[in-house]
Amino acid sequence: MTFATLQDSIDLTNEMPWDQRELPTTVYEMLANTAQKFGNRPALSYQLLSGPEDKAETLTWQEFHDKVCQAANLFRSLKVEKDDVVALVMPNTTETAIALIGAMVAGIANPINPLLEPEQIGAILRETKAKVVVTLHAFPKTDIAQKTAEAVQHAPGVNTIVTVDLNRYLTPPKSWIVPFIRPKVEKDHHADVLRFNAEIAKQPKTLSFEDVKEDRVAAYFHTGGTTGMPKVAQHKNSGIIYQGWIGHELLYTENDSVMCPLPLFHVFACHVILVAMIKSGAHVVFPTPAGYRGEGVFDNFWKLCERWKTTFIITVPTAVSALMQKPVDADLSTVKNAFSGSAPMPLELFNRFTGSTGINIIEGYGLTEATVLVSCNPIDGEKKVGSVGIPFPYTDVRIMHAGENGEPAECATDVVGEICVFNPGVLQGNTYTEEAKNRDLYHTLGNNMYLRTGDLGRIDADGYIWITGRAKDLIIRGGHNIDPAEIEDALLAHKDVAFAGAIGQPDAHAGEVPCAYVELVEGGSATPEDLMEHAKVHIHERAAYPKHVEVLGELPKTAVGKVFKPDLRKMAITRVYNATLQEAGCPARVTSVIDDKKRGLVAHVRPEGASEAEIGKVLGAFTRPWELI
Repeated sequence: MTFATLQDSIDLTNEMPWDQRELPTTVYEMLANTAQKFGNRPALSYQLLSGPEDKAETLTWQEFHDKVCQAANLFRSLKVEKDDVVALVMPNTTETAIALIGAMVAGIANPINPLLEPEQIGAILRETKAKVVVTLHAFPKTDIAQKTAEAVQHAPGVNTIVTVDLNRYLTPPKSWIVPFIRPKVEKDHHADVLRFNAEIAKQPKTLSFEDVKEDRVAAYFHTGGTTGMPKVAQHKNSGIIYQGWIGHELLYTENDSVMCPLPLFHVFACHVILVAMIKSGAHVVFPTPAGYRGEGVFDNFWKLCERWKTTFIITVPTAVSALMQKPVDADLSTVKNAFSGSAPMPLELFNRFTGSTGINIIEGYGLTEATVLVSCNPIDGEKKVGSVGIPFPYTDVRIMHAGENGEPAECATDVVGEICVFNPGVLQGNTYTEEAKNRDLYHTLGNNMYLRTGDLGRIDADGYIWITGRAKDLIIRGGHNIDPAEIEDALLAHKDVAFAGAIGQPDAHAGEVPCAYVELVEGGSATPEDLMEHAKVHIHERAAYPKHVEVLGELPKTAVGKVFKPDLRKMAITRVYNATLQEAGCPARVTSVIDDKKRGLVAHVRPEGASEAEIGKVLGAFTRPWELI
């Protein structure tokens, strides 16, 4: 099917109502269909180390199907029923994919970011009432096993921990050494501990229970801030299968080989990639437990693509920026497309990547609460760099604002408002597990409840969606959500701080990184260096440490005394852009930042003798727009 314009998306939608399409009802039915069609084709490959000749493991679709059945049978034997939760605190491994899909088949899969602290992991385990946790067996250079053991101490509902030993991926002599240097994990919890591979080997390779054909919740994914209890979004079979259908219909075929160095605990890798592989029969490769963060992955990336005859690269702007620091030193003749998410890609970076590699970039937009994908720049059509493209079939995007009497009203073309989404992945009224968090999360139009994304944007005359800001006050660092309240609370705990405002400042690599502005109490003498050290002690997650702290005589405030963050963002853009221009030896300077109705915050740059091309080469790495004055 050609997907080149908004009309193509509309035509595909108008072929028939979504509920009349011949589609599987459950994740298992989708997997079984693919195993029957493409049983001998490669499904998933994984390598622990990043070298292009390092040991790797590949499962065919029949083998993957059989192991998923064994995992699902194991979970059922551990008293997991369809409404019970299997949590995964895992990096990427073959077992992660098997357990993730097996958990969806047996009950509800709940992947958890292993980079979270034990108290956060424990909070999610309690919130979701997890019965079983799949995690790593203790292994050198990772503390996942230790953190999970500590988290389970505070999650009384967990009765079993099932562990995966990475040592099986190593070859001698490395594999001989691991038992002697393996860290110890104190068992101060109440749960039984089993070995994943040993236990699934005891299970039959077909389901030992009925796969009931019903549209039930099959996955939980957490999202939100970095402290306390993140929000837990619910994903039903229908929304997950919608992701598979999009991938099969518009992105992949069984002949594709997809390189995915993104974590399976995130919806991008799980639904947009793995689930789409299951529906299409394509082949996915996961390099190293940490993906792009893995040792040597960027150095070896192009050679890995050559090794696996990659056709589709899955990436994010931060990874593309890092890849552009490495030589393109491999045969990339098979690579046709790169699918990029998490944030709009800077124009300069987009052009540099396509020019260096000849690879077509497809920018997309999605969110956990909508069971992921909403739109993308069409593969076969015009790509408007900086936009997130056109809505996928069966996805209805409206730009809304508060109209008369506070009732929601739709914005006109190119007018900025809140992006609101309705598609088969939106659970109307029940997005989050906590009922209170669903209040005010939707706008109702006709018979449909549109999810309020919290993102500000506009739709142009061609139907392309442009994100201009966030109604939510989150800082998004390389796709990782950071709650500014954590930074502000830490700074406000200092005796010299009267007010604090944390925002995301532009960053050429991560999109944005945290920074903070403070106003001191009368007589306060704390320096930015003092406050930076204080913040590091009181902030629990390294990603949330502010990269810059600045003391102002007085913070900008609203009429009711609330810190006015738009002014702080303008100050940060001016400071970062001017420092970058100066460092590059470019005489141009930002003189002001304006709030443009279509583009959000735009830096006004005085050239001071520099050419537009010279300025573009320096500022093109940032996502925030600029213009000459």
